[in-house]
This record gives sequence, structure tokens and C-alpha cells, in this order.
Amino acid sequence: MLDLKAINTIRTLSMDAVQQAESGHPGTPMALAPLAYLLYTRHLRHDPSAPDWFDRDRFVLSVGHASMLLYSTLHLSGYALSLEEIRHFRQWGSQTPGHPEFGHTAGVETTTGPLGQGIANAVGMALTEAHLAAQFNRPGHNIIDHYTWFMAGDGCLMEGISHEAASFAGHQKLGKLIGFYDDNKITIDGSTELSLSDDAALRFTSYGWHVLRVADGNDLDALEAAIAAAKAETKRPTMIIVRTVIGFGSPNRAGTAKAHGEPLGVDEVALAKKHLGWEYTDPFTVPDDALAHFRAQVAERAAAHGEWRARYATYEAAHPELAAELQRRLRGELPAGWDAALPTFDAKSGAVASRAASGAVLTAIAPSLPELLGGSADLTGSNLTLPKGTGPLNAAHPDGRYVYYGVREHAMGAIMNGMALHGGVIPYGGTFLVFADYMRPAIRLAALMGVHVVYVFTHDSIGLGEDGPTHQPVETLTALRCIPNLHVVRPSDATEVADAWRFALTHRGGPVALVLSRQKLAFFERPRYAAPSVLRGAYVLEDPGHGSAQVVLLATGSEVGIAVAASERLVADGIAARVVSAPCLERFATQDAAYREQVLPTGVPRVAVEAGHPMSWYRWVGEHGEIVGLERFGASAPAPVLYEQLGITVDAVVAAARRAMERMPA
Repeated sequence: MLDLKAINTIRTLSMDAVQQAESGHPGTPMALAPLAYLLYTRHLRHDPSAPDWFDRDRFVLSVGHASMLLYSTLHLSGYALSLEEIRHFRQWGSQTPGHPEFGHTAGVETTTGPLGQGIANAVGMALTEAHLAAQFNRPGHNIIDHYTWFMAGDGCLMEGISHEAASFAGHQKLGKLIGFYDDNKITIDGSTELSLSDDAALRFTSYGWHVLRVADGNDLDALEAAIAAAKAETKRPTMIIVRTVIGFGSPNRAGTAKAHGEPLGVDEVALAKKHLGWEYTDPFTVPDDALAHFRAQVAERAAAHGEWRARYATYEAAHPELAAELQRRLRGELPAGWDAALPTFDAKSGAVASRAASGAVLTAIAPSLPELLGGSADLTGSNLTLPKGTGPLNAAHPDGRYVYYGVREHAMGAIMNGMALHGGVIPYGGTFLVFADYMRPAIRLAALMGVHVVYVFTHDSIGLGEDGPTHQPVETLTALRCIPNLHVVRPSDATEVADAWRFALTHRGGPVALVLSRQKLAFFERPRYAAPSVLRGAYVLEDPGHGSAQVVLLATGSEVGIAVAASERLVADGIAARVVSAPCLERFATQDAAYREQVLPTGVPRVAVEAGHPMSWYRWVGEHGEIVGLERFGASAPAPVLYEQLGITVDAVVAAARRAMERMPA
């Protein structure tokens, strides 16, 4: 009886919170309450007093709209989430936002809401657990040994990312990944028969998953048996298909779309509570015996943390160097002196594509940074993301350091988020810049969560040439720069590439996108030019006026060379044209006013040049400035022809500089 009372406490808290907020999703929490209760009290290895315990099990609610299921369970489990916060569901400043947010609520492992993302996050977490276990565990010392669990719904499985991630997980044989598919056959539009006729069991079987069924989501014994069978399967991930009734307990809404995304209504809440045998009339009631029952069982589960600490102390004594290395990585600290391995480039290096310079940097620093975990979406040879001597990470070699993601950009992005959230690794992944659109939802969530992920985007402009407009990302730089908390870095030469990697690896608080060229870029001789300053976002590369510029030319990447040539032309005509390399506009925007004034002095006309959409630049050139960019798609032709035909030329920049100077008020 106490089991049922605890389960119904989850249900009633969820109903009450949604009703008070006058918005939300009550139906799925009401349906999945038995499963959540079972996981948190009998199976999840977790400690509410230490939610960041490293060897805890990870739980991902991929159906993020069912957030009250998680919040109710976290509160009852003893996490730092008060009943008052439950009352303020979906309100300004509360710890109970409409969808779970990582870093905002204790016990929330990842931000979910965009459906399917959580499945891929869980895959990344499980992959990282297997990887770190292979690297750090030793005979008799399994100090990394935990499960990753997720709950998904019909919408999650409809989203394409679920196919990508599930296929990848099956291939990797992630035996400690256990998922639950809430098979309630309802979406917002109505019955799933309107849009879905998949056989989920066959689908996941074909991916190499272990598939189990539970006919009734209220049957605790059947759920227990399925979980036991899932844990017994060590060579395959498991999907447990659980048949549930959305809005279970609601006499008039259960099993209908009306229970999905709106409050039940005051009268229906009362009827549902009566139907469930709930004897309390006040909303947000947590019976003392139900709470004590919940927390007693959770306390038993949390005792595993103390046992683990004892085992870790033994491990630390037996393997002090390994323990110190693990702790360093978990703190997010880079090894002392790691950057001494960064290569330097000089005139003898000649013209180098920035993707090639990036590959050289990775090969140089990988031995010094064992936490660096790379990969590519089937473009390894083009992205140059594989450091020499690095082996693949796969089921046979979980200690490998390079992931072959296949043509799965969206899943790659979300899997990397899961890796970063798990901790202990710094994930990076490559694809062509134009395909950032395939992974944009994952990039956006990485930025929202502030996780440490590095994207290696190559073939960054019309400079890729003959592949044509389908592969030429004329709008993508601007689109990425619109994402808050994402730093987009487009280096102008090999030296800036090394500086860009330094920034990407030391920056905390959000992802970094390195945007790299296919075509070779000229090397800028130093010390003739200023030292690169990616860390400040933009800097004066050349200043023939020695502080008295008559016009400023701003550029990134391959177009910095065009700006330098244009400056030389203008100088020959007696015009002091300063060149500013601006590899990271987001970083430059955070600099103090004095530094920005030093680089872009007030009253001096400005011209920006970039082989992409001009939207990013209006802020920086000002009312009287000019932008040489593209507001059309590219074409299939050799790169030099494209630059000439599309007007990204020295002549165009010189002409724009003269116009800007003429237009500038006296």
C-alpha cells in the first residue's frame, strides 16, 4: 500500500503543479509515476545529498515536457528541491522550469525538451562511462561502474535523431544503457495512428538492442523483472517498451490527447484524486508516511555512495597516479604545460589550409591531453580530426580516443553533449560547416547548458569550390553567431589556428566552433604583424598609419588575406588602411570599451569583408560603414573564379573603403 501511496504522491503533485501554473503536461507524469518511483527507490544508484557523485547512475528524461514527473520524484527523494519550488512550477526564478534544465535544478542531468535529444545525450553518457572505465579501472578496482537510464516517448522516437543515436548505440554495444519507451499511443494531435505505424520492437532489434516489453506500466513486478533482465544483458543496450495510459487516474481524460499538454481542470483533478483513492483535499499534499517510505528506500540506495568512497580510497592507495589523473580530469583542469606542445608555424610552413593546420595541432597536443576525445561524421579525411597514432573508440576498444560517428551529424552533436555532461572528457567532432544545420538543435542545447564541446567545421565558404552551392555555407556563420553563449572562431592563418585551439580548450562556460578552410591560406609573417589574439576576439594585424588609421578593414579567415592586399593597395595610394583580424566576434564583444576603441577607433570609417552573409557585421561597421559579403548562394566552380565572380575581391574592398571614407561625416 505504501508503494501505491508514494506513486500517487508523484501523480497528485504533478497534477497540482500543472493546474496551479495553468500550463504544462500532466498526463505523462501520471502514467510513468510507477516507473519513476521504482527507479529512484530500488534501482538508480544515486545520493540526493551529493548529486554530483561521479559514479552515480545517470537518468535522462528525454520526454522533457513531463518535467513534473522528475521534479516530484526529486523532491520526494530528498534532493535540494523544496515543495515550495514545486508550487512555483513554470514561474519566474523557480527551480522548476517548464522543461528540465541542467545546472538549474539539483538532480537534473541534462536539458531536455526538444524531443529525442535526451536519447542521444544518454548514449554519450553511456559511451563515456565505458571509455573511462576502460581507461581507469584495474583488476579488483571497478571505481567507474554505473548505468545510464532514459525515458522516451512516441515523439522522441519519431524524431530522426533517435534513429541516428539508437543505431550508433547498438553498434557500440553499450550494455549499460537502459531505455524505457512510454508506449501510450497518444500525441498532441491525437492517436499515434494518425502519423505512426512503426514496429518499435523490430526497429530497435535491428539496431542491435535487447528489446523487452511490459504490458502494463502499473505492474511493478513486471517492471522489476524487465529491469533485472536488462541488467543481465551486458553486450547490448536495452529498450523496455512499457504500455501505459496517459493521464492514468483521470476519469474523463485518461488515454486521450486532452491529458497531454494542458491542465486537467480543477474539477477533473478532484475526480482523478477520488478515482485514485487519494484522501487528501488540499493541493500539494505529501503524506508523512509516503515521504518516509520514499526516503527510507532512497537512503538505502544512497548507501552505495559510502561503499564506493571506501573502494575508491583503496584504489587511490593502490594506483595513486591513476587516481590523481582521474581527479584532474573530473575537475576540468588541463595538465600543467600542455600548451608547450602547441606547434608554431613560420614562413617555411608556407600557405596552409586552416583545416590542415588544425590537424597538425591535434596531432601535436593529443598525447598531452588524454581527455581529448575526437570524432567526425564520416568526414575524417576531410576534417583532418584524427590525430596521428590515435585508435578508434568502439566496442572492442572502449579505451580508444577517436569516434567514427558515421553520417549522423545531429546525433554526433547530442552525443558529445552527453559526453561533456558526464565529465572526464573534452569531446570534439567534425563535419562540413554547411552541415552544422543538421546538428543545430544540439549546438543550441550545448550553448544553453554551457557545456565544454568543440566543433571542428571545415570547408567554411565558397572557397571549397567545385562542390557548389549545396556545400557552400554562405549563411551559416551568421546563423551560428546568433546562438547565445556559442563562440565562433574563424582563424586567418595557421598561427591563429593554434591560438584558436588554445582558446577552445581553455574556455569554460559554453561550446566553441572552429571554422576552417579547405583552401590554403597565406601565412602572415610575424613579428611584422601583431601576435594573434584570438583570446580577445579581434586585434590589429597591420597598421601602416601607426595609430592614425584613415580606414579600418575587418575580416576573418580566408578574407583576411584579401583585406591585407586591399590595405597595401590603399597605402600605395596614400591612405593608411588598418587591417583588423576578427576571428571571434563574440569574444571581441566582451572586451572592455577601451580595448574595443583601441582596435576600432571612433570616427574612422570601417569596411568588413567575409565570404558569407553580412548580417553579423552591421554592428561593427556602424552607420557609415561598408560590408563586402554575400546575399546569394554560391556556384560550382574553382574557388578563385567564385571569389572573382561573386565580388569578394581586393578591388571590391578598395572601392568599399573609398565609399566609406567619402560618406563619413567630417
